[in-house]
Amino acid sequence: MDKNEKILVLGGQGLVGSSICRQLKKSGYTDVITSSFDLKRESAVKMFFNHQKPDYVFLAAAKVGGIAANDTYPAEFIYDNLMIQTNVINVAYQTNVKKILLLGSSCIYPRLCPQPIKEEYFLTGPLEETNKSYAVAKIAGIQMIQAYRKQYGFNGICLMPTNLYGQNDHYDLEKSHVLPALIRKIHEAKIHNQPSVLLWGNGEPKREFMYVDDLADAAIFLMNTYNSSDIINVGTGKDVTIRELAEIIKKTVGYTGGLEYDTSRPNGTPQKLLDLSKLHNLGWQHKIELEEGISKTYQHFLKENKY
Repeated sequence: MDKNEKILVLGGQGLVGSSICRQLKKSGYTDVITSSFDLKRESAVKMFFNHQKPDYVFLAAAKVGGIAANDTYPAEFIYDNLMIQTNVINVAYQTNVKKILLLGSSCIYPRLCPQPIKEEYFLTGPLEETNKSYAVAKIAGIQMIQAYRKQYGFNGICLMPTNLYGQNDHYDLEKSHVLPALIRKIHEAKIHNQPSVLLWGNGEPKREFMYVDDLADAAIFLMNTYNSSDIINVGTGKDVTIRELAEIIKKTVGYTGGLEYDTSRPNGTPQKLLDLSKLHNLGWQHKIELEEGISKTYQHFLKENKY
């Protein structure tokens, strides 16, 4: 990407999109644009692309949520994500976009994958039931990118990030992902002097977490260097149990109460650790470790939520 080419970041107000925008501007890209219309409307997408004529597109717009939201609203997760991806990828091709980057998710991999998860394990087994609708939508987006490359020579790449967190995250207790939900729960327990915090599951599932600015840096790096139809994992290569994560957040927040676990609630996939050999061989490594990232995120949480 040349510094003066037009770069469109879809989902620019969200966790990932806003970080990509910040990183692009910090890196000297001068023509970065976002959108605020409904990407599920094909006519609106066509009108926007025909008017703006972007050279590059980061597709970071999606309906996302944690285990509760995915399990409760499967119809919305599959419909919204299928429509967004279908409209954007097709219109990007029709309007001669030079390259598009699709952000997928590590949840596209089978529930009981060998660990760490290699890209080659894609489509080799059943998905996790609680987020199957979201995963199937993302799988369709990957297939569409690959099909357009094969049939039309359209340049698209697909990144599979691990669990992300950071500035502009969502802290709704019913819809957010596990890390921001824990920050809010534990912070509120602290300010209300609650003796303990009740968490979902048994605390034993293992998850890999990546600070969103690292993901944005990797996305820009790959947009500039990676040109394959094969998916590529993006993460830190390190994981912790949910119990260990909660302890780190407790320490960061300064909460001295206890942690209890509601084992009637689902755990989700037992482990999701990505194999990053492919990414590391290209010369990219993450920079922000978990404790530093959680500290940064907690400060953003306090500022954004006016505590």
